[in-house]
Amino acid sequence: MKLFDFWGGVHPAGQKHLSADQPIRIMPPPARLHIPLQQHTGLPALAVVKVGDSVLKGQLLAQGQGAVSASVHAPTSGVITAIGDFTAPHVSGLPLPTVTLDSDGEDRWLEREPLPDPFALEPEQVAAQIAEAGIVGMGGANFPAALKLNKARQAKVHTLAVNGAECEPYMTCDDRLMRERAAGIVDGVRLMLYALQAPQAVIAIEDNKPEAIASMSAACHGDPQIRVVVVPSRYPAGSAKQLIQLLTGLETPAGGRGTDTGILVHNVGTAYAVHRALRQAHPLISRIVTITGGAVAEPQNLEAPIGALVEDLLAFCGGVTGEVAKLLMGGPMMGQPLPTWQTPMVKGTNGILALTAAEAQLTTPSPCIRCGRCVEVCPMGLMPLEMSKRARCDDLDGALDFGLIDCISCGSCAYACPSHIPLVQYFEYARGVLEARERAEQKSKETRRLLDQRQARLARAEQAKAEAAARRQAEKRQAKAAKAGAAA
Repeated sequence: MKLFDFWGGVHPAGQKHLSADQPIRIMPPPARLHIPLQQHTGLPALAVVKVGDSVLKGQLLAQGQGAVSASVHAPTSGVITAIGDFTAPHVSGLPLPTVTLDSDGEDRWLEREPLPDPFALEPEQVAAQIAEAGIVGMGGANFPAALKLNKARQAKVHTLAVNGAECEPYMTCDDRLMRERAAGIVDGVRLMLYALQAPQAVIAIEDNKPEAIASMSAACHGDPQIRVVVVPSRYPAGSAKQLIQLLTGLETPAGGRGTDTGILVHNVGTAYAVHRALRQAHPLISRIVTITGGAVAEPQNLEAPIGALVEDLLAFCGGVTGEVAKLLMGGPMMGQPLPTWQTPMVKGTNGILALTAAEAQLTTPSPCIRCGRCVEVCPMGLMPLEMSKRARCDDLDGALDFGLIDCISCGSCAYACPSHIPLVQYFEYARGVLEARERAEQKSKETRRLLDQRQARLARAEQAKAEAAARRQAEKRQAKAAKAGAAA
């Protein structure tokens, strides 16, 4: 298959050797799990359990609200001890609605019905089962997988691109998953192809993962619909828009989606989750996560339950050695700094990174020298220096004019900046303010709409009252006239 190229990108030190050769270990559920109801793009799920309820592994805890939401299930059996706010896995540390589950230590599964053959169902029904399992994009976007499949089928996409690039430094969870569970991934790809009604799939893997390439190639050998494509190692080749450009030479339109090019991108972890949901009736209650960094005693890849705290994950890996200078959920390029170790792992968590001071390279930013290096490496062809200048001055409309919405927050610009300016942090700040402004505008519009409705109701009520009074007066006049006529 002919490959193309994308603009910019960088070659950060991989540091994958710390965990790449460590087989996946199963982490037993800790004594307490904190399962956020907002682990996906869209509305938070609505709790269907209450404090004091006993639940079984795989049981529904919260129902997704509408299409752009995802259900949440119990990662183990136990008792619901709290439903309320808990620390969010975000740099802000703002709380999210969370279900707290105390494990009973038995890890008992909910009794499940035998599964039908997915290929005997309609494509819409397959997507519905994926939605029931609470599956979201496992590559970081956390968008409900079933909705992506349905919209892509309606858009008549011709190719499913399965992302196994894993270009983020330190992260090796997808690599180990492809090495050890290739057959399950390929089965999930076939199931998603059926739900999409698309003719072909390509599994894209960076050339620095020879074992994964061999394993996946063997798993899809002889299948005319699926093939493995080896792509060059360059960050951020694993970003959906850049991966599409590598495979097709097509750029995703500004403000558009990958499906506008005829391609839908899903992560290998998502494909494996689909396999487990449709073949084994396993909702998305655990995932493979990389625990790594120079401060981790035993870097490795775990299959860990959703809702386990970062401190539990680190403790299972032997704890930390020395001081942790920087703690991230995710990799060093796109990961979110964590406000506390008491932060729960969620469906989109691909790694926990505990860096030493030497690795973190904490430096004080200096003024921009306008060298243009950030422009050279931006894979979206944007001007990060201009966007950050306006974001710092709260000129949000100006930042938008320079393409803030199209920024993928890959961190290439900050990595290349000789002044060590935290460019991505400015962009995230600006986007957060814009989202708050949009929410305020929506609230204002809703308030005006409700006020208009109230005024319309009052006007109708006043009109009805006036009409009723007029009818009564008319009836009185008629009665008076009738009485006078009878007397005459």
